[in-house]
Order: sequence, then C-alpha cells, then structure tokens
Amino acid sequence: MMQNLNFPSFEFKIRTINYRQEIYDPVRHKYVVLTPEEWVRQHLILYLSLIKKFPLSVMGVEKQLMLNKQPKRFDLVVFSRNGSPYLLVECKAPGVEITEKAFDQAARYNMLLKAEYFFITNGLDHYTCRIDYENKQYVFIEEIPQFDEISKI
Repeated sequence: MMQNLNFPSFEFKIRTINYRQEIYDPVRHKYVVLTPEEWVRQHLILYLSLIKKFPLSVMGVEKQLMLNKQPKRFDLVVFSRNGSPYLLVECKAPGVEITEKAFDQAARYNMLLKAEYFFITNGLDHYTCRIDYENKQYVFIEEIPQFDEISKI
C-alpha cells in the first residue's frame, strides 16, 4: 500500500491486474498505473473536487503542451469556465524533495498557460503560489481558494 500523505483521507478505487496496482482516475474516467506520483495526483484531484468543490469537468490531467518546440506534459490543470487555465499543478512522488527546480519548471510551463495560480506538491509538502504578472514573480499564499470564492472561474 502507498504511504499516507498530508491530505484528508479519501476512498479510492484500486485494483490489481497482472500483479500491477491501478487506481481509478475520475478525471480521465479510467484506471491508471498506481505509481507514487499518481498516488499524490489522485489525492489532489479528490481534494480539489471534494474539499475545494472544483468540478471534475474543469480539470485536465497529463495534457501536453509545446515549450520551446519541445513537448512537455503538465500533471494537472484546472480551467476557468471560459476555458482559460486557472491553476497549474505539478505533482512529485513523496520521496522527491520539492526544490527551486520544481518551481522553475512550473513557472516555465505557466509562461505558456498563463494560469493565475500554481500548486506544487509531493503529497507531504504543498506550496500554493499566485502569479503576479505585473511584477513578474510568484507570491506564496496559504492555500488554494474554494471554487465558489473564485470570481472569474
């Protein structure tokens, strides 16, 4: 079983096929291989959905984008109702330390997406940032706002 994370306790659909554990992803509507990083991502999806009240329909998982003509994949993005990116999420496995490199990666991806927030987690440590485009910096904030507190989404 995967390790406990710094999230509320959730019920997951987990199955084993050919000695491989899979977890159901409610955003992609399918079972995916249960890796440590996927364990973190699925906790975050349920956290955003059940605690922060974001509809699953505004989330995209492992979507590809082009950055300097190189394909890059982001872990999770939450879109506003008008389809623009609102929150960019970078998930790491629990054993992976969150360093400045992870923030730089999220910031680079966000140059294309122009999301209002980004969130980086390894399931144990969570960092939420609001992007200040005017001053070209990110500002750490306490937590992701509730869905109903967001005026533009």
